Amino acid sequence: MLKKYKTILNEGEAQIVEKKSRFITHVKPVQSEEEAKAFWDQLKKKYWDAAHHVFACQIGERNELQRFSDDGEPQGTAGMPVLDVLKGEDVKNTAIVVIRYFGGTLLGTGGLVRAYGKAAKEGLLAAGIAEMVLYKKFSLTVPYTDSGKVQYEILHGGYVLLDTVYTDQVTFTVLAEIDQADAFFAHMVDITSGKYPIERKGTGYAAWINGKLEFSGQWKE
Repeated sequence: MLKKYKTILNEGEAQIVEKKSRFITHVKPVQSEEEAKAFWDQLKKKYWDAAHHVFACQIGERNELQRFSDDGEPQGTAGMPVLDVLKGEDVKNTAIVVIRYFGGTLLGTGGLVRAYGKAAKEGLLAAGIAEMVLYKKFSLTVPYTDSGKVQYEILHGGYVLLDTVYTDQVTFTVLAEIDQADAFFAHMVDITSGKYPIERKGTGYAAWINGKLEFSGQWKE
C-alpha cells in the first residue's frame, strides 16, 4: 500500500469560456473503468446537445489504468490534455469529463489543447485534491491515574487522537502514520511500563479536509 497518494473525495464541476466555446467540466472519484465509463455515459445523456464529451480517467495505486477519448475533436487535442492534467498532478482514482458547446470560432490545435487542459484543471480545483495518508489505528485503555500522561504524549507526539471514551477507565483511539506506527506502539509500552494492552485496529487512509479528518474506504486488519 502507498504511504501517501493524491485523489479527490467529492464530485466537482467547473466552467470556462474560450472564444465563445463553453467548456463544462465534471470530475468524480471512481474505483473502476466501468464506473468511469458509466459516469461518462451519464453526462453524454445529460448534455446530449453538446458538440463533444471528452473523457479521461486514471485509476489504480500505480496508475495502472489510464484511458481517454477525444470524442470527435482532432486527435491528441482533447482527451490527452485532460489525462495529462491527472498525470501531472498524480491524482488517482479520478474521472474527468469535459463537455464542449461550440461557439462558432475554431480554436486551432494549440487552442484546443490549452482549453481542455485548463478546463480539466479547473474541475480538479473545484473537486478539491486530497492527499490521502496511510494510518495505523490503535486502541489503548488506561486507568484515570495514567490518562493525563498518555493523552499528553499522544497529542505532543504528532499523532491523531481520534476518540476518547470515559467509562471506569479511559480508552483512547489513536491514528499514527504508518512510518510512525512502530514508534508509537513502543513509546506507549514504555510510558505505561507495558501494564496496559495496546490493540492494533487496522490500517486505512485518511486526509485532513478543512480541519476535519475524512476517511477513504474500509480499515484493513
